[in-house]
Amino acid sequence: MLERQGPTQIIRINRPTKLNALDTATIQELGKAIQYVYDNPDVLGVVLTGEGEKAFAAGADIAEIADLTELTARNFSEKGQTVFALFENSPKPVVAAVNGWALGGGCELAMACHMRVAVAKAKFGQPEVNLGVIPGYGGTQRLAQLVGKAKALELILTGDTISAADAKVLGLVNHVVDTHAELLPACFLLLEKIYTKAPIAVGHCIDAINAVFNAENGYQTEANHFAACTRTEDFKEGIAAFLEKRTPQFQNR
Repeated sequence: MLERQGPTQIIRINRPTKLNALDTATIQELGKAIQYVYDNPDVLGVVLTGEGEKAFAAGADIAEIADLTELTARNFSEKGQTVFALFENSPKPVVAAVNGWALGGGCELAMACHMRVAVAKAKFGQPEVNLGVIPGYGGTQRLAQLVGKAKALELILTGDTISAADAKVLGLVNHVVDTHAELLPACFLLLEKIYTKAPIAVGHCIDAINAVFNAENGYQTEANHFAACTRTEDFKEGIAAFLEKRTPQFQNR
């Protein structure tokens, strides 16, 4: 479900009776929604959340997983990874508003976002081992990147869930708010601060930081993006505003 608030696109997983479980149709809709963000110049950022107050997304749809074979499981995993990579590589900032359970595929989806803000009662976990499988939407990779190898191994091998407070201590969550009423405003506040910066430079920052975890020379990627920024009108405006001691007026070009 899509809705717009100013330059922010809200993407809401809308299966509350299923705890917003990620079935194939929902994954496809998420792919369409984030592609819309890529294609729409009026959108500067995204808040991704779940409908209701119980779950962000309580994993993949177990009924679908039950029917997988070795032949179909790889394709199932790769399709989810492809969609989640669109969130991770978006040149526009994506904030996960974690409104409840973020388990399995739901935790993987939250980790694919650039930042996470969680309500205090939210829970995070990768319990796939309890089903005899492993995370398949990038969880083994992103959890290790965010919390370190040893803690990622502990959480994935035990299938334990952790609180929002513990997730913040580990670096899995950026901010925790007390109530659901505070959740979206906290996400908007974070994005609004980013919107005062040069949008093209923001996109370059995201890509350069992602390069830390890719099989490429991150320093060279940083240098390339740094150089690319100097071609923009926003670079000229930022320098001029600094020298003239005024607030820059970036035009995203």
